[in-house]
Amino acid sequence: MEVLFGALLLALVAAFVLRPLLVGDAAEAGEDPRLADLEARKEAKYREIRDAELDHAAGKLSEEDYRRQNAELRREAIEILDELGELREGPAG
Repeated sequence: MEVLFGALLLALVAAFVLRPLLVGDAAEAGEDPRLADLEARKEAKYREIRDAELDHAAGKLSEEDYRRQNAELRREAIEILDELGELREGPAG
């Protein structure tokens, strides 16, 4: 569980540190900074899912902990993907 917390903390710190760089690049390219932020969050979430899978395969996470964490991470990923879809589609109507 401590390893899981450490991995999550590391992912959040990396996202926090890299966010200005990614948003700055997107703004320079004329891309919507919200889109760049969501893309970065999506990639970070995918990394968290892969890390959880690796931790489970290595025996660092019990089956119960893995299932709970995997369900939560995938729920969060779906929320991010939904936001991306809404932003790309633009306002409805």
